[in-house]
Amino acid sequence: MFEVAEYIGIIAAAMSGFFVAVRVKLDLLGVLVASFLSALGGGLIRDVIADRRPFAFSHDLPAFVILAVVILLIAFKFHKKDSFENRSIFVLSDSIGLVSFSISGALIAMEANLNFTGVLALAFITAVGGGILRDVIINEVPLLFKTGFYGMVALFMGLSLFILDCFEFVNYYSIGVVFILGVVLRMVAFYKKWSMPLP
Repeated sequence: MFEVAEYIGIIAAAMSGFFVAVRVKLDLLGVLVASFLSALGGGLIRDVIADRRPFAFSHDLPAFVILAVVILLIAFKFHKKDSFENRSIFVLSDSIGLVSFSISGALIAMEANLNFTGVLALAFITAVGGGILRDVIINEVPLLFKTGFYGMVALFMGLSLFILDCFEFVNYYSIGVVFILGVVLRMVAFYKKWSMPLP
């Protein structure tokens, strides 16, 4: 279950990183760095905290998947199209990445027998860590800090899986339902412009 969520997240986050890099007019190396950070950054932080060998450093497939995503997007000339950040394809890929990584982070936390706080923390870090690293290197305020509900979706995923685990009900079907609900919640929050209140 972890690997399924991880690879879905990697593909979606690599697309998200590609679109952001193209918008700020990075060169090919910049596009690759942004895509790799978006796809792998949160997972690397998660694995270090969970005291496990980073998934991206012990498996070759993640790097090849990211390269394939970037090559396909360039081949279909997505880099020459107008801004994607407010279009459905970007929002959907970003939402899928957010939810998938939240799930994989929560699963790793539960596998490591972390408590409630640990599950929420790893779900959150896995989901938003890569995006924060990407935005920092391109000198932008991370999306997480501009719309609080983005991070709330990650926390909701962690909470949902923690509750399911308490009832020993974590399986492909329950995770699938949580995944769909998470993506729908993120999409609705984006288009309805939901956000946390400002101080």
